[in-house]
Amino acid sequence: MSPARLPNGNGATMTQAPTPSADTVRDLVRSLLKDSGDGKETKQGRAGAGPDVRPAGAAPATWWVGTRHVLRLALDREATLRQRRELRLRDLVRPHVPMAVPTSVAQGEWAPGLTYTLDTRVQGGSGEEHDVSAVGEADLAGLLTGLREVPVRQAETLGVPRTAPRSLEALRRSAVRSAERLADADEFDAARLNQLTAAAAAQLAAQPGSVVLTHRALTSGHLVVSADGRVRGVLGWAGAVVGDPAEDIAGLALAVGSPAAVRAATLAGYGARPCLRGLWLARCDSVIHLAAALDSRDAARTTLARARLRHAWEPILLERVRDLRDTDDAL
Repeated sequence: MSPARLPNGNGATMTQAPTPSADTVRDLVRSLLKDSGDGKETKQGRAGAGPDVRPAGAAPATWWVGTRHVLRLALDREATLRQRRELRLRDLVRPHVPMAVPTSVAQGEWAPGLTYTLDTRVQGGSGEEHDVSAVGEADLAGLLTGLREVPVRQAETLGVPRTAPRSLEALRRSAVRSAERLADADEFDAARLNQLTAAAAAQLAAQPGSVVLTHRALTSGHLVVSADGRVRGVLGWAGAVVGDPAEDIAGLALAVGSPAAVRAATLAGYGARPCLRGLWLARCDSVIHLAAALDSRDAARTTLARARLRHAWEPILLERVRDLRDTDDAL
């Protein structure tokens, strides 16, 4: 299938990617699995219909292929660049983390200039389906430790971008405005944000020289969790950056709850400052995201935002630490 050529308003043309259909995906997967000799997948589905494929979510970019593979299609040039970088990054990360990172069994172009990867499916449920156990928290600690051990220079050589740390004070001010709207809607007690003063936000600024490889999307959907609460795999590496490690602590707080996130970060060797910074990044984000979700009137988005807010605002013992000026080891 060739992409269409459309005028861009300047007399030139731009490329519009075709929308992948089930038949497009099935034809591609049939040839891939035939080349790999994987006859089990090709026998699934209706007789003679080819491999069993079905969309994974609403977007046409990700497809389940039988029970053992997932096909991911880049739909534009930018996504193609991210996917190529992600494949190289996963190989770099894999030796450092204790859980599965998806492996590509086939890759190439599904349309001119647009890539695909056929990955092995990491078996297990999502963080929304299963709670993370105490042993699972140790798995998350191993993840945070492994990310810190990935050589930053090698990651940047692969094209992983470096990002500046966010201003917690700017985020706090934005969260205060959102909290007032949530209070009017009877969704949140805005006074809870008074715990984070401007002085505390300044005290929790990111420290120079603390950058590491960060996943930046440790959502419950990207954590593969088994029924016994172990974290078996981590998906979604396309948005990884070199930056503030507190962002991944924040992501875990939104996904599995603040106590579990802080315990995992502590096991990984992080002190009070990055743990509290991650906690308040998550809390401010959760307030801002819920206000935006309510404005969107999207029921599914609002349900998810409410769950993340509940997770982020679970209390932790570390909040009793008041003065971080002299130590990062207040725990």
